[in-house]
Amino acid sequence: MGVRTPRIARTGRLALVLLVASGALNYVDRATLAVANPLIRHDLGISVAGMGALLSAFLWAYALAQLPAGLLVDRLGPRRVLSVGLAIWSMAQCLGGLVTSFGAMFATRLLLGAGESPQSPASARVVRDWFAVPARGTATGIWNSASTLGSAISVPLLTILMLSFGWRWMFGIMGVAGLVFSGLFWLLHRDPADIALTANERDYLRDDMNAGTRGPVSLREWRRLFAFRTTWGMMAGYFGCIYVLWIYNAWLPGYLEMDRHMSVARTGWIAAIPFLFGIAGSLCGGRLVDMLVRHGVSPVGSRKYPMIAALLGTALATVLAAEVTSNAVAVGCISMAMFLLYVCTATAWAMAPVAAPGRCTASIGAMQNCGGYIGGAFAPFVTGLLGQATGSFRTALWAGAGVAILAALAYGFLIGDPIDEAALATETSGHPRMQTGDEKAWNPSISGA
Repeated sequence: MGVRTPRIARTGRLALVLLVASGALNYVDRATLAVANPLIRHDLGISVAGMGALLSAFLWAYALAQLPAGLLVDRLGPRRVLSVGLAIWSMAQCLGGLVTSFGAMFATRLLLGAGESPQSPASARVVRDWFAVPARGTATGIWNSASTLGSAISVPLLTILMLSFGWRWMFGIMGVAGLVFSGLFWLLHRDPADIALTANERDYLRDDMNAGTRGPVSLREWRRLFAFRTTWGMMAGYFGCIYVLWIYNAWLPGYLEMDRHMSVARTGWIAAIPFLFGIAGSLCGGRLVDMLVRHGVSPVGSRKYPMIAALLGTALATVLAAEVTSNAVAVGCISMAMFLLYVCTATAWAMAPVAAPGRCTASIGAMQNCGGYIGGAFAPFVTGLLGQATGSFRTALWAGAGVAILAALAYGFLIGDPIDEAALATETSGHPRMQTGDEKAWNPSISGA
């Protein structure tokens, strides 16, 4: 195996800086509508139900756009696809400051969701491209922490911009900032294909799963990924993880005000605490993965076991948050749940580079994220319905705990061996290839994948 050269180290560090910056920008930009909610409803004459539809529009577009985004990242490379994605979502932000109707704002939210969709698949592929297996967990934890960093800074930053310049200029300023960063990402980041790597560098970045791999993933191979239990386990498990995460993302301030009777001013500060725990959870999850690998746990197992444990712990913390009488203890339980949820998201994204051949990293990661954000799209709606029907969030929190347990079971029973090149190449069309002796040897692993 090769040795990590200064050029590889430098390129990897720069890539992580760019991914954290773009990831934080990603989460700040998706929060603009929520922060300006009352003013936009007043200026455009949008009902509360209509605002709910606008908030959901982003999530559905983001979830469904994951599938083509992952394929494009694997075929064209993170540099091209993420640069274009940054430009698209930033243009959507600029247009959001110009709209005069519900329909126009709805369209900009769809465009924002589509533009932001390459961020996580591209980040997973960048880690696969520039970090060796024993370091990928830590690198994943670092870029994944951008989501909680962006969530933590979005409300104060956007509120300052909105109060200083108005909500339309807030959208415009964020859009221009994103367009500038799109150019910076294109100028500064490099894919391995853009650099003449030495044999030593190629050996360092290669792992056993990807030795001798062919060119970019084909459309047939991309479709073939859906034939494996591991893919569906990743999607189902992440559905539960993001479902619970979006209960807190969408309803935490409302829960603290309605169930815990905190003032609006106090809620603004208290609600930021769990997100700080989320940053720590993401970093710890990434480090835990690498530690387990160094101690002999398989790459898939080093991701799978922490995800299961984190989701079971999340279920317990969420139930306690619903039942305890002390507000301080409830916030502590929510903070622990957020910590564990981000342990799960970090390890889930660290799974993408090891669950399938490296040239499929963004594709299978995007499939996972699609499943996750379908759960995310349902969570605010279901939580609101349960809260309205029962007069509190207690039932919604119990439901979230149940979803987390089901997600842990999905990870435990569906994720098995990684998908290898031989399994991926199996014909599934109406004209299957005749099996050779070698194919018979690995066929049992397909059924257990």
